[in-house]
Amino acid sequence: MRNHRNTMVLLALVAIASMLLSACAPQVVTQIVEVTKEVQVVQTEVVTVKETELVSVETEAFTTPHPIIGDLRVRQAIAYCTNRPEVIGSVYKFVDNPDTLLMDTNIPSDHWAHTAPAVQYPFDAAKGAALLDEAGWTLAEGATFRTNADGDELSLKFTTTSAAFRQTWGAVFAQNMAACGIRIVPLYAPAAWWFGDTTGLSRRDFELGAFAWVGTADPGGDTLYACDRIPLPSNNWDGQNYMGWCNETASNAIRAANNTLDRAERIKQYAIFQEEFGKDMPSLPMFNRVEVLATNKDLTGFAPAPGEAYTSYNVYEWTVPGADTIILGYTQEPASLFTLVENAFVAVNAYSLIGGRFYTSLNYDYKANLYYTDLPTLENGGAVISSVDVKEGDKVVDSDGNLAELAAGMKIKDGEGNVVDYSGGAATMQQMVLTWQLEDGILWSDGEPLKAADLDLGYKITCDPESGATDFTICDRTVGVENTDTSSVVTLVPGYTPPEYLIINFGWYPSHRVLSDGRVLADVPASEWTTLPEVAESPIDTGPYMITGWEKGQSMTFEANPNFYKGAPATPNVIIKFVADTNQAVAQLLTGDVDVLFAETLGAGAEVETVKAEADAGNVAIFVEPSATWEHIDFNLFTK
Repeated sequence: MRNHRNTMVLLALVAIASMLLSACAPQVVTQIVEVTKEVQVVQTEVVTVKETELVSVETEAFTTPHPIIGDLRVRQAIAYCTNRPEVIGSVYKFVDNPDTLLMDTNIPSDHWAHTAPAVQYPFDAAKGAALLDEAGWTLAEGATFRTNADGDELSLKFTTTSAAFRQTWGAVFAQNMAACGIRIVPLYAPAAWWFGDTTGLSRRDFELGAFAWVGTADPGGDTLYACDRIPLPSNNWDGQNYMGWCNETASNAIRAANNTLDRAERIKQYAIFQEEFGKDMPSLPMFNRVEVLATNKDLTGFAPAPGEAYTSYNVYEWTVPGADTIILGYTQEPASLFTLVENAFVAVNAYSLIGGRFYTSLNYDYKANLYYTDLPTLENGGAVISSVDVKEGDKVVDSDGNLAELAAGMKIKDGEGNVVDYSGGAATMQQMVLTWQLEDGILWSDGEPLKAADLDLGYKITCDPESGATDFTICDRTVGVENTDTSSVVTLVPGYTPPEYLIINFGWYPSHRVLSDGRVLADVPASEWTTLPEVAESPIDTGPYMITGWEKGQSMTFEANPNFYKGAPATPNVIIKFVADTNQAVAQLLTGDVDVLFAETLGAGAEVETVKAEADAGNVAIFVEPSATWEHIDFNLFTK
């Protein structure tokens, strides 16, 4: 029989746990709790009596299901009532077939991890209306909006950014809902509030919330949909599961998909997740964003594809017949070429002319591009997982992916990959080692050979907190790196076997380079790197081009690297030209003063329609590529 104190504690915890999920300050309420007590009646006999007590318990925010969208039928009705092709057409008039951008889950339909769920939501206003009727939201004769039995109107707040793009498609969504009898109250908020650290999404301050997730080649997803990633006051708002959606089957599947390196098993687990996602409709996928790029009609070698953001990965192959220079149009100027700190697209894309790209993610699949014989994989032996001994206090990654010192009570993956409870003492865990094999003949643009000291400097600066970088996730999970002139061996922390292991690489810097003040780069503290002209403005590297000039506000000029290990680039010169705005950039493309406009310059506005018309007339080339970034509407399943 339970001890009286333990019974009271258990019941109090049950009372608290039964109200778990919200987003404002906790409140104290009085509840009636039936308490079991042990009362000693005689020396040898114990009987059980029950009595009712008033117990004060602290409830947490977001534990009450939303009175409208907490009902699955309403969420499904919203999905059926949304004419997504019409929504897409409102912002992408230049897309000939909007259906190609439709999504039925959180994973693009052309991704290797996508499996279409059995439950689909094609536009069907009649089916949506029937579901609303079933849920008790009926449309009275002559009424515009539905009401329930209590006379409450079916009205929902729709929050998103004030960007014209979302206001445009948000207005169409609101019209779709009105046609089904749902009043949408739009709130177009500043992005700083909507995406702020202590406001908007991060505090789950919405009913319907529209925004985009920027996708990557690997679908990930555990931080977005797992049950333990719901932001709450009690966990200091940790996590990005803003819906408050907890489906154990889906949660376990998304975790499993991100805790194995077997692609077949990952596909299987993602399929389970997508099936549950489709049934529960916690978030309505709207469409893949598109990236629109335009070029000189005669440019060859330019080959964008979904999943690859930096389309200059093969710039050394681009040619325009009869031209010795290719001109790229940017409406934004890089702040710096020190891309460890400055990671804006324009900076990274500009630097790729100098440094090249060692891998691509075309069509959502990683491939080696430059410098390495291959990416290290389990299949080719470049990545190896072995069982190693660990002890209490060692730095490890637990079974949930958290970096911590090994301590009793933690869940870890043992040497066989099974999740176990660590109880102290000796244990085994899996450890991954990656071997990167360099191709022959790699030289710096000044003719110096690439050597181990350069790779050592890459690791040192990348992982130095004084460098100005803000993300040290990989560094913190790396035991060490051993470099030679021809290879690099990266050893990860026990328990750390991420799906994207095959791109964990720390690069290199020219350790030998002499600065204008006489110092050698390898001797300069990391804290000074952001202000070094030789790093931020005139770096040297091993890629196809060298930067030869930067006239601020005007242009950057690049010449072929005479020591590029793959030989001379097809076009000797590249210029990045800074133009005032998209209209001017398009005008210069049409006059031939610019050869390439990337998606970040061209955008998706009316200017694209101009380019599309010119492309249809055969005057320029246009590329409309579905991206991994996708717009969606989250349903906040609980109220404050």
